[in-house]
Order: sequence, then structure tokens, then C-alpha cells
Amino acid sequence: MKQAMVILNPSSGNEAANDYKAEIVEVVSDKGYNVTVKETKKQDDATAFAEEAVNEGYDYVVGAGGDGTINEVITGLAKYDNQPLFSFVPFGTVNDFARAIGIPLKPKAAIAWLKEADTEQRVDIGKVNDRYFVNVVALGAVAEATYDVGVEQKTRLGPLAYYIEGAKTLAENKIYPLTFKVGGETIEEEAFLVIIGMTNSIAGFERIATDAKLDDGHMHVFIVKKLAGFDIMTVLPSVLAGEFKDHEKVHYIKTNELTIESTQSLHTNIDGDEGDDLPLHLTVLPKHIRLLKK
Repeated sequence: MKQAMVILNPSSGNEAANDYKAEIVEVVSDKGYNVTVKETKKQDDATAFAEEAVNEGYDYVVGAGGDGTINEVITGLAKYDNQPLFSFVPFGTVNDFARAIGIPLKPKAAIAWLKEADTEQRVDIGKVNDRYFVNVVALGAVAEATYDVGVEQKTRLGPLAYYIEGAKTLAENKIYPLTFKVGGETIEEEAFLVIIGMTNSIAGFERIATDAKLDDGHMHVFIVKKLAGFDIMTVLPSVLAGEFKDHEKVHYIKTNELTIESTQSLHTNIDGDEGDDLPLHLTVLPKHIRLLKK
């Protein structure tokens, strides 16, 4: 009989993930799998469980948790060529990867989607230094501000919690001297914010990288320059209209490899969690994950 592993973070979604464990197991079992459930207790548990699934020859891995948990599962799978199929049920605050795939954000609907998932698609992921990412790498004051969002804020406000903290940095409008090396070219920019996205959905906005596809082999880079008062008023409408890359204060780059350096110390945010300091070397791993989707 085929083997499946469900990797579940019981604290995700204000502990809602644990409430749906039995339903997830039932759906996976009905697909013809013998199911093993692994529950995370600390950081990197999901990565270790995913590696275990690969090494023990599991056929299917299903994640259940927030953006950080899903990143950990994919990190565990990404190291290997002989990967099992992968699906997930999102219980996060923003759930960008789920949005890009088309997975419903409500648990009941997401589990119903999982039940009907029967098509394999190879999807891209990114690698930044020695880490993997599926959604976004961000740097700048806005990215750092997301570290201040607490669990209670996320539970109460959802994605709005991140927007509120990010908005606090707009008045300061701090910029950073950055060097981008891409395609044999060196680009110098003074940037307020840099966003590197793998899919169309970034920070819950599904029209930032409108050209992005799950398997296009590229990352989509948005370098936001210093914003004056009126610029701030025009950025959000450009995002909502799907015209962010065309904004006069945005330098857009589409590439499969990129290096970012700075003379200043600058932290990053990788898939919603604290990432490496600069310098960064980013590459695309094309069609690297065996996604099972509807």
C-alpha cells in the first residue's frame, strides 16, 4: 500500500490545524494511502519529518500549517531528487503559496480541495544562500517591521497586522544603498524596499507580480526607490491595478539568478520569517517540487 505522511503544526491557525487533523487524515486515506501523522513541536521539526519521508520512501507528503511550516516541509523535500508528491492545507496568516496555487484559505474548503487534488505539476522554488523559499524574500525597513508582529496580532487582525507594522515605516522612509548583480550587469540603486517574489501573490496581494507563474523559471524583483509624499498615495493603487512593476518609483527585474550586496548592514525576511543578512545570492530551482493539485 502507498505511504503518506501528514506533517501538522498543531499550533497553526490559533491551534485550528489540530482540530482538522482527523479530516485531513481521512481524505488522504481515501486516496489509497496508509497515513502516518507527525506533529511539530519546535522549529525545523517539519523539515526533519519531510527528510524522513524522503529517506523512508514515502509516496506523498501533506503539510498542514502556516507559511513557516510549509516552508520547512518544502525545505526538507527540496534537498532530494527522489521526492514524494506534495500538497498542503494552509493555516497561516497570509498563505501566499496557497493563493498562488488556488487552494482555498478556509480549512473546510481547503480539505475539500485536497480531496480532489489529482494532478501533478512541477513547480519552481527559490534558493537564497543556503535556504529555500517558495513565496518571497524581502529587505528594507518594511520587511524588518514584520518581525514585530506578534501571534495575538496575527490571530486578531490576519494579514492586516503586517500592513499596520509596515505602514509605520513609511514616515521614516529610510533608504539603503544596494548593488544588484544580474545577467552580467551591475545595478546600483538607493532602495526603500526590495521584494523578490516567486509567485503572483506577495503579502496577500495577488496582483503584484502579475506575470509570475508557478513554473516560469524566474523570480520577480521589485526595487522600490525613495518615496515622496505623493508617491506613497500612488503605490497602493498600482498594486491593486496590477501595475506595480510599471510604477515610476519601481525598478522591475525578471531573472533566474541574482546577487544583492550593500555597504550597510541589512536584514531580510524569507517567507515571513527572519532571514539572512546581506549579501544574498538567489537562484531559481525550476520545476523542483512535485505538487499534487486540483
